[in-house]
Formats: sequence, structure tokens, C-alpha cells
Amino acid sequence: MPLPRLLVVTAVAPEAAAVLRGVTTALGHTGPVEVALPGGLLLTRCGPVDVLAAGVGPAAAAAATATALTAAALTAGGPTAAPPWAYRLAVSAGIAGGFAPAAPLGCAVAAEAIVAADLGADTPEGFADAAALGFGRVRHTTVHAEQVARRLRGAGVPTALGTVLTVSTVTGSAERAAALTDRHPGAVAEAMEGFGVAEAAAAHGVPVLELRSVSNAVGPRDRAAWRMGEAFATLERVFAHLPYADLTG
Repeated sequence: MPLPRLLVVTAVAPEAAAVLRGVTTALGHTGPVEVALPGGLLLTRCGPVDVLAAGVGPAAAAAATATALTAAALTAGGPTAAPPWAYRLAVSAGIAGGFAPAAPLGCAVAAEAIVAADLGADTPEGFADAAALGFGRVRHTTVHAEQVARRLRGAGVPTALGTVLTVSTVTGSAERAAALTDRHPGAVAEAMEGFGVAEAAAAHGVPVLELRSVSNAVGPRDRAAWRMGEAFATLERVFAHLPYADLTG
């Protein structure tokens, strides 16, 4: 049986780099190994943690996650091998917009649920999500969120716990932010990849979690108010304090 692994999927390389810095701090592994995957993807392995920059948006995230999970399953003996396969958990990670006041700038976010917030149709009565239309699911329940939030808060990392929305179009107005929180009262953040990671993980029977750090407030786009450096530092701190033994054991 191969070493159980945690698969962390980010959108872009700077997010992956912050994750790897935190993993290195936590686990002490040096000299990460790069592993080529089909489709030109490059996975970075650091001890029991694999980090993959998948690209922006739910489609790219789903495709890359499915590629990594399939490669791991084949390496572990294929779909007929006794579970668990090579990965015990898939994590969508990166920076995000936070819904004020629940998730202020610079805080961490642990998702109790991942929701595809704009997958559906406009109707005369308002937005109807894909599940209401009979076209599948729009929600995934995560694992370990409360445990991770407790660990991070105990380490001095302010952490919001709630629903993270996956959107294909980032919110840019107060009106849309209000509409999203009206439909999803438990939402603490929005990002663009979590639901794609969750869909791919579910197809492989792998549990999922989403961890984010807040770089900006959801609403009118004010680039001058964004705190990218602080968000990357928080993301690094998140992965420096995770309970890896519980997540990968």
C-alpha cells in the first residue's frame, strides 16, 4: 500500500508556493519532488502532501483533480484495489473573497460545505440552482472543518467556519453580494475552484475539504483595498498548523 497522501489543489502557482512553505514548516520535509501528470500538469510532492496548481475556475479544478486522483488510483492498483487508495483527502486551497463581517481580511476560512452558487438558471421568480432544476447537486459537505478551525484558532490564526461558495464570475457589486448571502445565509467566502475539486473527489470516493485565506471583501471591486500579501501569509500559516496525522493517517 503506498503512503497515504493529502492532495491540495490550488488555482495558481503563488497559492501553491504558500501551501508548500507551510507544509515544509509543519513537516520538515526538504527538497520537494516534482511529478509530471498527463495533460501537462505538474504536481509537487512534499512528504505525505501533494500540491497541484490546477488553473482558475471550477472546470480547470475538476479536470486537474480528476487527473491526479486517477493517476493515484492506478498507481495504487486501480479501481478494483481495496480502498483507501493513494489519497485520503482532497483539499481545495487558496485565497478568497470574504463576506463581511463573518470573514474579515487576512483571516482563514474552513468550509463546512462547498456550494456551486451560480450553477443554474435565471427564472421569472429569480435564480434557480441546478439541483432545483433537477440537474444534479450543487452542494458538498466537507470533513475535518471544525477540527481544523479549532486547531488554527488555537495557533492564533483567526478562522471563519461556514459555507464557501464556488462562483464562475467573481462578485463585483454590493447587490450581488447581498443576493448571495440572502440565498446562502451561512456563506463566509467565495472562490472559484472548490466545487470542481469536490465533484472530482466525490467521483473517486475521496473526502473533500476547502481551506482559504481572505484577501478582499466580497462586493464592489476595490483593488487598492486588497491584502494579497497578508492573504498568502495566512494561507502559509494555515498549512503550517494543520493536524496532518489526522488528515492523512
